[in-house]
Order: sequence, then C-alpha cells, then structure tokens
Amino acid sequence: MALTGRAALIAALASVPVGIWDPSWTGILAVNAPLAAACACDFALAAPVRRLGLTRSGDTSARLGDTADVTLTVTNPSGRPLRARLRDAWPPSSWQPSTETAASRHSLTVPAGERRRVTTRLRPTRRGDRHADRVTIRSYGPLGLLTRQGTHRVPWTVRVLPPFTSRKHLPSKLSRLRELDGRTSVLTRGEGTEFDSLREYVPGDDTRSIDWRATARHSTVAVRTWRPERDRHILLVLDTGRTSAGRVGDAPRLDASMDAALLLAALASRAGDRVDLLAYDRRVRALLQGRTAGDLLPSLVNALATVEPELVETDARGLTATALRSAPRRSLIVLFTTLDAAPIEEGLLPVLPQLTQRHTLLVASVADPHISAMAEARGHTDAVYEAAAAAQAQSERRHIADQLRRHGVTVVDATPDELPPALADAYLELKAAGRL
Repeated sequence: MALTGRAALIAALASVPVGIWDPSWTGILAVNAPLAAACACDFALAAPVRRLGLTRSGDTSARLGDTADVTLTVTNPSGRPLRARLRDAWPPSSWQPSTETAASRHSLTVPAGERRRVTTRLRPTRRGDRHADRVTIRSYGPLGLLTRQGTHRVPWTVRVLPPFTSRKHLPSKLSRLRELDGRTSVLTRGEGTEFDSLREYVPGDDTRSIDWRATARHSTVAVRTWRPERDRHILLVLDTGRTSAGRVGDAPRLDASMDAALLLAALASRAGDRVDLLAYDRRVRALLQGRTAGDLLPSLVNALATVEPELVETDARGLTATALRSAPRRSLIVLFTTLDAAPIEEGLLPVLPQLTQRHTLLVASVADPHISAMAEARGHTDAVYEAAAAAQAQSERRHIADQLRRHGVTVVDATPDELPPALADAYLELKAAGRL
C-alpha cells in the first residue's frame, strides 16, 4: 500500500508521541490521538485495490490520425465503495502532445459489488502496435486522508494502420482506367492490346479503329474497342533499409512510399491485376501473396502497419533474388527506393539486368520538397549557398534517373503528395501501351 501526499505526512505525524514537538519540522506540529484514529479509520474504509477486477474492450485498430476508444471495466467485489483515481498508461506515441494527462487519468466511484466503465481515447502519432501498460488505481477513504494504491496488468493491443491519404485520388484514376477499357462515352477509343467489342463510331474516333467488315454488315460505321490486358502480376517491393528512414516533412520516406503503394494496389486490383507485396532490407520484413481483390487492401494495410525502417544498408542482391522468387512469371515490379547515388550505383545497377531481363521494372522514389524550396532561395549569402547545394542534389538525382532509364526502367520521382498520383499515371500508361 502506498501512502501519498498529505496522508503520508499525517501518518508520519501520527508516529510522533503526543505532546512532543520535533525541531526538524518547519513548525510546531501537535498530533493527538483522535487524529491518528481518524486516519486509521479512513484507511480501513478505503476499498482494497488488489481485489478489483479489470477487463478491457473496444477498438483493436485505427488509422494513423484517427482515434481509438479502449474501455476499461472496473469491478468492485469488496463490501466497501471504491472512490478512486485511475491512470490507464499507454506508450507516449499513443497520444498527441499535451493530451496524455487528460486522456489517461479518470475519477470513478464504484459501489460495493458493482462495476463501472471508463474509456481512454487514444490518438496515436505513429504506425504499429500499441500495447497497454499498467493500470494504476489509488483508492481513497471517505475523508481523503489515507489512500491505498496498486497496479494491474490488463493486456490490450491497438494496431495503428497507415492513413492512406492518397485514397482521394482513386476516383479520378478509376475514371481514367474506364476510359482505357473503352467503357465510357469519350471521344477517344479504348486503348490496349486485347480486342474488347464493337461500337458505333462517334466523331473524334481514330479512323484506324474502324472495322470495315462489320460496317459493311450494318447500316452504321462500327469501330473496334480495345482494353488493357487483365490478370497481370504486379509486385510491390518496399526497400526498408536506412535510406527509407530519412524524414521528408513530418514522416519517414517509407510512409510516403506506403501511401503510394496502397493507391497503386487499389487501382491495379480494380483493373483485374494480381498484386503482391514484398518489404525487404537484409531480410524479408513483410510478404503478402495470393490475396483476392476484395481482401487485398485490408491485408496490405494490416501488413504494412508494423513495417519500420531498419538502420542497415539494403542488400540489393538479396532483394533481387527474393523479388525474382516472388515473381516467377513476367510481372511489373515496382521498387520503392532512393535515387541517391551510392545505393543505386553500388547496389542496384550491378543486379539490374536480372530484373529487367524478365520483368518490367518501375522505380518510385520520394523527393524532398525542401530541396526544391532551397533551390529557389535567393536574397542573402546563406540562401545562395543553399540553392547551390540543392541544385547539385537535384542534378545527381536526375543523373541517377537517366542511368536507370537507359536500362529500360521507368522512373517516377516526386514529392510525397505528388508521388501516389504520378505512380498511378505511370501504371496506366504502361497498361495502355501493353507493356505489362
């Protein structure tokens, strides 16, 4: 039992003989027998803490930026009412700054033999699993002089999922996909390499798509429509090495890559393609294969929730070998990695032919918008030096991208906000050109 605050002081005074004053105190403190008796009675009437029953219920997952409510049910089996202060402790990343104290501390009163519920509202600031820590309860007597205090372990886990902020781009990309499929009334024919159907000619259609035989059999001019190939395989490969830990804005590069990967996966699954996921640095951090279109997005979000950047150099040969095992037939491999010179020239370029020989390779990289802002800075000496450094960094990235393109690689280099739609557009262009 813990005696705290004024209760501890009074208990210490109660041990001093009546009528004796101790010069170690800051004043003359006289303690009499009635006060000691009141303290003892107050302590005896405080409900015991160890015998309380505690159970949890509530949310088990939440998207980053959303809230999760976890309810704690406190059962008082004793014959005394519980008057208590309760602290439901969680890791610091379970809260936004300055909200932990208000969210985790509760006052409650539980009559004898009854139960009450308190709800802790979490607002996590990082992805991953958040595990509940100890529940500390301080039980007060009727006078509030002495308290009983104890802790309980009540396990609970809330999985914080990627926010998928790029979902807002999905409707426009699906509209473009329908245009490619030739299923909308547009002034251009559906592109692709698989014949889909015949329809009536409308002004603006490519005259090369006119089917003259079908036109001869009908009273109207008929045109062929095409659709992109379906049931193609796409492998999303996330480089989780040290370069993915670099922060761009308020989040690591890996988080921006995940957001782009989720948009591409949602779009590709609607297009009838099969999507798999591989996260790798020196070993496999996540592998997701064989999911149906309806189960793909929830499975991807759940798998990516616990993937974190590792402060190690990525093993490019191991990544390549694992990707080739995960894509036994011709596929589109989308590699989310950096365009920094050293990792590309020393790691990826030597093994690049193994990937491009059998597969179509697309490299997606997260650019830092701060570099662009630095490149435009002028007005004082420091700004000029910053602009020169930014220009050099941009030139190196363009050089690396050109090297990859000379090997037949499609490169998408964009800021976190622009990368998801740019990557989706690159996928649609490859699909329209029949390169998948």
